[in-house]
Formats: sequence, structure tokens, C-alpha cells
Amino acid sequence: MELFSVEFFTALVTIVFIDLILAGDNAIVIGLAARKLPKEQQKKAVIWGTVGAVAIRAVATVLVVYLLKVPWLMVVGGVLLLWIAYKLLVDSEDHDIQAGNTLWQSIRTIVIADAAMGIDNVIAVAGAGHGSILLVVLGLVISIPIVVWGSTLFIKLIQRFPWIVYIGSAVIAYTAAKMITHEKRLEDVFNQNPVFEWSFLILVVIAVILIGLRQNVRRAKAARQLESGGDSH
Repeated sequence: MELFSVEFFTALVTIVFIDLILAGDNAIVIGLAARKLPKEQQKKAVIWGTVGAVAIRAVATVLVVYLLKVPWLMVVGGVLLLWIAYKLLVDSEDHDIQAGNTLWQSIRTIVIADAAMGIDNVIAVAGAGHGSILLVVLGLVISIPIVVWGSTLFIKLIQRFPWIVYIGSAVIAYTAAKMITHEKRLEDVFNQNPVFEWSFLILVVIAVILIGLRQNVRRAKAARQLESGGDSH
């Protein structure tokens, strides 16, 4: 991939967008971990907790970029990322994060929780980076201030416009499909058949969105039935 080419900037925008769409957990973790601290210490916990979390995430992402060069791991990473795209659509889990009573406890909680919950982000960014360490690092540098100061705003946007999550899921599903097509053992098959490659990419994105949508419709229907059943008693 040429430096500062259209492909380079497209991948960079994709990385930043993935960081943003998966940043909701970061904002929740930071908010919950620092909630018991005095106001003046909350800011320090947010800054140092985020610095520690980003450092661990950067190292993990670079390691994954190298790991994806191992035969067939690109396919494994792509399949994992498809699961992440689906989970983004259907997950409504509660976050059980214990608030720290001291600045150090809060920072430690933010770093550990982010490392555990950031696996999806690491795989997604490594896949979108197409093996370029520069792209991954640039994406992280651009994303850090946006994630730290803008993630709360982004959560509000998602709550107001739920369709943003579907766009995010589609971008992650597309990145996953691209990872599979870039697997060295399969590259020739896709390179020789561009129509087959584009059909595969489009079908994967549509399948993830439709399966997620179906699950959400089922869940909403079950919730309505439960409500109406409760009202009748």
C-alpha cells in the first residue's frame, strides 16, 4: 500500500471509525471506574487510565498485525471480526465495573477492564490496517483524543440515532470479509475473480446486518409480549 494513496486514507478513516464505533465501552469503563473519586482526581484517572490502556492496546495491535501474517490466521481473524460485528448489533450487556476508591485503583481498573474489553478493537484495527504498522499507529494517535473527549458525545449520538450502530457493524463486517479475501492462500481465487470478490464482500455485510436485525426484532417482540403479559395480571 502506497503512503498517502487513496487506499491509505480509506484504511485510515476506517480505523478511526472502528475506534469510534467501539469506543462506547471505553467511555462506560472510564465513567464507572472513576465515579467515586473527587472531581479533581477524576480528570487524572481518565487521562492516566486512558494512556495506560492505549499503550497496552497499541502493543497488542502491533503483535496482532504480525500474527495475521501467519498462514490462515487472516481467515481466523476475519471470522472473529464477523462475530464482533454481529455482537455490536445485538449486545445490550450491563457493565459490572467496580469503582476505585483511590486514583491508583481507578487507573488500574480502567487499564485492566479496557484490555479485557478491547480485544474486538485490536482485531478490527489490525485487520483494517492491512499489515501496515504506520496506519495502525496513525489511527490510534488520531483516535485517542477523539475517544477520550468525544466518546461520551458519540454514545449520545448512537442513543439518538441507533442506525449509526448498523453502519458501524457494516464497516466491521466489510473489514472482516476483506481480511478473508486477503488471506495469502485464498488471494489468487479472489484476485482472478473480481466479481466473485465483490459478491462475497457484499453478501457478508448483508448477512451480518440481516441476522443482527432479525435477532433485534425477535428480542423486541419477546419484550413486548412479556410487557403485555405483565400488564394483564
